[in-house]
Amino acid sequence: MARMCRPVHLGEPASEPVPVAGCDVCGALAEQRARAYATGDKSKATDCNVEMRGHSHPKAVRA
Repeated sequence: MARMCRPVHLGEPASEPVPVAGCDVCGALAEQRARAYATGDKSKATDCNVEMRGHSHPKAVRA
């Protein structure tokens, strides 16, 4: 019996996260991502993007 499946519609891939200026963690992840792309390791580059998106930054302290 044939299986009736609905077509899958994928959206555009998310853009890469931009590192926050002055954040050492974001800077290190951006460097790792660049090295991963340079060596063709797209899996590692994706891992860096996921980690950068999930990285939280402390809220600015208001005086």
